[in-house]
Parts: sequence; C-alpha cells; structure tokens
Amino acid sequence: MPTGSRRHPKNRPAESAHWEPTEPRADGRSQGAKSTDRLADSFVLACCQHDQENRVLRSPMSETAEHGSLGPRMSLYDHALRLHHLNPDTALPRDGEPYPDEEHHRRDGRTRRSDDARRQGMDAAAILDSHFARSDAKPSELAWAFHDVDVPIHHNEHIAAAALRADRQRVQETGRWLVRHSSDRCSALIGTALLAADWADEDVEIIRTIGLLSERFGVLAAHALKRRRGGVDALLWLAERVAGWGRVYIVEALCLGGSTRARSWLLRRACDGDYLNGYFAGRVATAAHLHEAIVAPDADEPLIDHTGRLLKIMAQCGGMGTTWEHYPPTSIVLEAHAGHLAHQAPTLSRYLDAAHIADDLAQAAPDRLGITADHRQRLLDQYLVVLCRPDWSEAAQAGFDPDNDYFPWFAETIAARLRLPGFTEPDTDP
Repeated sequence: MPTGSRRHPKNRPAESAHWEPTEPRADGRSQGAKSTDRLADSFVLACCQHDQENRVLRSPMSETAEHGSLGPRMSLYDHALRLHHLNPDTALPRDGEPYPDEEHHRRDGRTRRSDDARRQGMDAAAILDSHFARSDAKPSELAWAFHDVDVPIHHNEHIAAAALRADRQRVQETGRWLVRHSSDRCSALIGTALLAADWADEDVEIIRTIGLLSERFGVLAAHALKRRRGGVDALLWLAERVAGWGRVYIVEALCLGGSTRARSWLLRRACDGDYLNGYFAGRVATAAHLHEAIVAPDADEPLIDHTGRLLKIMAQCGGMGTTWEHYPPTSIVLEAHAGHLAHQAPTLSRYLDAAHIADDLAQAAPDRLGITADHRQRLLDQYLVVLCRPDWSEAAQAGFDPDNDYFPWFAETIAARLRLPGFTEPDTDP
C-alpha cells in the first residue's frame, strides 16, 4: 500500500486525526500499517483536500498590539537559513515549523478566508495598491500589514495584478525586503508573490532559500523559479531538500520544465516514499518518458528501482493521480521492469515493491491495462518467478521486523494472496 507521510497534509486542520504511516519508505525506514479499507479512505480524503490550496489563515491581534509585543524577532528567511545550515542536504525538520511567529498565529482561532474563491487575495492586493500609490512608502511598512488578511499560498491573480500595476523596481525592492526581513509569515508570503510576478535571475537564491519552508512557500517558490533562466537548477536543488506537500509542488514544476537535467532526476529520484507521491507519480512517468528509458538494455539500477516505486504508487493512487489504467504504456513499463528485476541483487525494498506490483497485477482486470488475460498472466509470472527465488525470499526474511505493524500485515495479505515462500506459517502449509 502507499507509504505514509511524516505529517498530515498541510491544508487539513491541525486538530484533525493524524494520518498514520503504512509501510517502509523507499529509504528503508519502517512505518506502521493501516487496514486496506482505511488506507483507501485516506487516499480519497487526501485527494478531496489537495485542491483546497488556499490554507486557512488565522486572524491575529490588531497590528498595533502585535508591534507592541513583538520586539526583535528572527525573520522567516533567517529561520530557514539557520535550519538549512543544520540540515544542509535534507528537508528541514517538520518543514521548519514552528516558525518564529508561531505564537502570534496561534492565538486567534478565527479564520479570515473568503468563502468566494474569486475574492481571495483581494484584500492583500488592496493593501499593495495603497502602499505603491505612495511614492515615499517604505517596504518595512508592510512588515505586519498582511497579518490579519487572507494571503493565499499559491499564485493569485489579484496579488499578481497589483504587482504589475506598480513600478517594477519598487515591486522588486519590496518583495526582496519582505522575503529577507519579515518576521511574519503572511508578509514573507506576499514578498514571495511579488518576486514570483517578476523574472529577475538575481532573485533565484532568495526565492530558493525561502522555498525551503516548502509547505507554505513551496508552491509560490516553484512558480517564481519556473519563470527564471536559472530556475531548473534551483528547483532541482530544492527537490532534494523538501518533503510532503512541498515536494509535490516542486516536482510538479519540474515536470512542466522539459529540461534534460530535470528528466534524469525525475526518472531516478522524484518519489521519496511519501504517500503524497501519488499526486505526481503519473506526471513523472509521462513527463520523463519513462517508457523509453526503462526499455533500454543498459538501464541503471537507480532508474530500475525508481521505476518499481513509480509502478507501485501508480497502482494504488486512484483519486489522487494517474493510475495504471490511465497510463497507456503501463504494460510496456511493467514488462521491462520485471525483466530488469530478474538481473538485480535482492534487497528488501526491491522485494516489497515487486510484491505490491504483483499483487495489484493479479487483481487487475486485463481490460484495465489494455491487454489480454494471457498477457496479464505472463507479466504476473515474471514477477512471481523473481519473488519465489530462494535468494529473494531470504532477503525478505532477513529484513522482516515482527515489531513493525507493516510486516505482519504484509504477510497476512499480499504474501498470503501471492503464496510467497517464507511467509506462510508452518502449520498452514499445504
């Protein structure tokens, strides 16, 4: 089943039930398990909520009260930079939360989001219009100006229009100042939106850095970087250092780029094992032309392993993203992957990916894949031959952890349905 996330989706209420993990991640870390039905329900819930990208922002105390109580406070940018220095090659712990302004965003339970999607961002745009209408207005005046208005996390036409109505140089200076110096997440987000309305290459580094706080700033950072000549390299840098929803935003942006450098990364590293990978796995397979890469006789092991991960995710992400049924080259990719798998050394992650693929293949109606029943059976047999080899069974048993809920679940469901050797209890053997 799809793997678990370290945290629930950001657009779900903080008080909602925790989304429990379901199986080992691609990096080998084990996680707990849920029943098949509850996992299916979780996928549907995640899909329904993903489209609500404007997250609820809470209204604060008055601006006057805030300024009186804040005093010196670290900016969001410096906060991201500090955490990045501590975690230079990985995602920030908890996506950088809590932010420096956490106390002031936790106080008030009321929300300010408009019920009319067409009006979202209008109040923020009005503040920008008023600010830029004054020739002597300084960027610092906006440091807390957006704290009690609706600030969407994604590209917003009202805010972008306000940026285009104003003098470009002032917009750039204001955006840079807000991103670099604001200690309020709402103002930092507005600063990112102002930079996203432009295309100056010199802003790549500042956008990339604030994008490390990816669940809130990732979607705008991705939009901004796509518009810049150095954007692909910055997106690839970010993609190695974000997780959860932030990874969804960055990978989706890379899928739209068409870069050769992006294609190589997408084919080998896009999916990190998080269940949110289901939103973009099919896009990755399509944008990176997986069906062409995996049929090569000299396909490398990172490509083969990532293909197995993609196939497993696509088999189980109905309601989230592209499934086998809606990916025309599915049978080509399955056959090529199974052929490569037979020549690989056994590992636990390869075994589990192959077992999930085989289980879904066994239950899939042939017409769902656009193939005959005989062809479906041949593909299934290719996987079962590998999974039933003694060396592969031994590798699976060596990694079996009875204290991890996933492994007993796997033995009782997938292994039992496929009759995989080594997982059947002795007293139940035929």
